[in-house]
Amino acid sequence: MLDYLYKTKQYLWIFVEIGFLAVLTIILVHLILGPNSGVFVTAVADNVLTFANGVQPQALAGLAIVLALVILLANKIK
Repeated sequence: MLDYLYKTKQYLWIFVEIGFLAVLTIILVHLILGPNSGVFVTAVADNVLTFANGVQPQALAGLAIVLALVILLANKIK
C-alpha cells in the first residue's frame, strides 16, 4: 500500500513539474512574440500577471518564513 502511495506521489509531482514548465514556456513565448502571440498565450500571460499582482507582501513574507523553516528542519534531519 505504501508503495502505491509513493508511486502516486511521484506521478503527481511529475505532473506538477510538467504544468509549471508549460506555463513558463507560454510566458516565454509571450515575451518573445508580444501581443501577436495568440489568444491562448495572451490569456495565460494575463492570468499569471493578475495572480502575481494579487499576492500581498505579507503572503510573500509568510512564504519566505515557511521556506526558511523547512530548509532549517531539512538540514537538521540530515
